[in-house]
Amino acid sequence: QVQLVESGGGLVQAGGSLRLSCAVSGNIVLVDSMGWYRQPPGNQRELVATIGRGGSTNYADSVKGRFSISRDNAKNTVYLQMNNLKPEDSAVYYCNAVIMLSWVSGVSDYWGQGTQVTVSS
Repeated sequence: QVQLVESGGGLVQAGGSLRLSCAVSGNIVLVDSMGWYRQPPGNQRELVATIGRGGSTNYADSVKGRFSISRDNAKNTVYLQMNNLKPEDSAVYYCNAVIMLSWVSGVSDYWGQGTQVTVSS
């Protein structure tokens, strides 16, 4: 059974920083792309950042220059360093991973349970 376990959310003042982590566990062959998405109250889930297995990254325009995504392939873990946080960054943040369970099964999307980030003004 595959699990994505997130940590690092919380309450921070505007201008502060937080670091999110997401570790993939279970019987898997490899983790392909990984990423972070967020869902503000009353809104749809949106892309924050993604990172390929080789390290190529993609960011939403709203977080460029403030957030940084990275990964440790040996630990099957993805990180999101969030600096200069703004109240509009408040949301539930979800980890996503594209995972291959076996060499014949192809890849599938998996999601974490979500972690709350609240930025006070």
